[in-house]
Amino acid sequence: MKNYKAIGKIGEGTFSEVMKMQSLRDGNYYACKQMKQHFESIEQVNSLREVQALRRLNPHPNILTLHEVVFDRKSGSLALICELMDMNIYELIRGRRHPLSEKRVMHYMHQLCRSLDHMHRNGIFHRDVKPENILIKQDVLKLGDFGSCRSVYSKQPYTEYISTRWYRAPECLLTDGFYSCKMDLWSAGCVFYEIASLQPLFPGANELDQISKIHDIMGTPPAKTLTKFRQSRAMSFDFPFKKGSGIPLPTANLSPLCLSLLHALVVYDPDERVTAHQALQHPYFQEQRAAEKQALGSHRKAVSLERPVAPELLRNKWQISKEGSKQKQLPTQEDRPRRQGPAYLMELPQLKLPGVAKLSCSSPDLPSVLRPGGSGKVPVLRPLKCGGTNQKTEAQKDIKPNLKQCRLPTLDRKGGAH
Repeated sequence: MKNYKAIGKIGEGTFSEVMKMQSLRDGNYYACKQMKQHFESIEQVNSLREVQALRRLNPHPNILTLHEVVFDRKSGSLALICELMDMNIYELIRGRRHPLSEKRVMHYMHQLCRSLDHMHRNGIFHRDVKPENILIKQDVLKLGDFGSCRSVYSKQPYTEYISTRWYRAPECLLTDGFYSCKMDLWSAGCVFYEIASLQPLFPGANELDQISKIHDIMGTPPAKTLTKFRQSRAMSFDFPFKKGSGIPLPTANLSPLCLSLLHALVVYDPDERVTAHQALQHPYFQEQRAAEKQALGSHRKAVSLERPVAPELLRNKWQISKEGSKQKQLPTQEDRPRRQGPAYLMELPQLKLPGVAKLSCSSPDLPSVLRPGGSGKVPVLRPLKCGGTNQKTEAQKDIKPNLKQCRLPTLDRKGGAH
């Protein structure tokens, strides 16, 4: 930590405190999460779930960036150096008199669903999605505090008391730790409502009051849902039938698509609740998907401009057949390299062979048609008849004795034949 200077305290939790730090190396400001627990070895630090999750999920535009892990072997202290954000969602909406615009709410929720989708695709679920753990900087939302995360492949049951009560899903309240990554979507729905209305959706005073407030709005669940929960809890429970008042409208300005996504997230039965990927495909985010598609097209266009196509590839002419299923490449007359002279003889490039002496063969009786002043007539080559090793054909006898026979060395082809 000698490379950092403490500026001030940002916040404190049960297991850590967060400090604002300035790097003495680059002068930038960072958030330092100092763990209260002491660690014995670097192996214990690397096995920490939060460290593993941040390393696996980074980089992503909607996941808090981990810059450095600082571990002191002597004292056993551990600090996570992360990027510094401006505020969290709770600080953003606390004390506001007027709700945020729906366009801004849509922008935040799209980024939150993107972070959950990325996290779940990488086999991790957060288990403590709430406004305090959703950070904002210049309208960019990032999910942080992965101290409670678990692997989606780990064996159930999980810890019962894990997420903050107001954002805890019914399966977390009514089972002995039998829940999945769908609990993050319920929490996201509660955050969705709170951003739009500036009021919590289910502010329960305790666990029983939390269930009661959920039933007041959602109604008691069907028998088949309660049967799923009974299979995983030792104690039985029977709730008096309650129809439910429905989710109260936070403001009259919210569109039907906004309420549709909200109802898809806050579904009692986790099997019927949408996934993060399905939430991103909701019509509510159609504008964001169009903007992403346009940005992706602009990025591909910029990359293609940085890497221009070779000129010889651009000269190829393609003609589509009438059937429309086949394409034929038709080189034009300009594409054919020509040389003035009979039969359009082409000039071959000279081979440069390292370590091989130059070999030359000359024949005064065979003038070159390519040399200036040549006759322009191509000599007639007679076929050679193969006989015994000591026999000579008539064509070989006509060759003057001063002509030496040359044998080229064998060339080793690298990379195989083409």
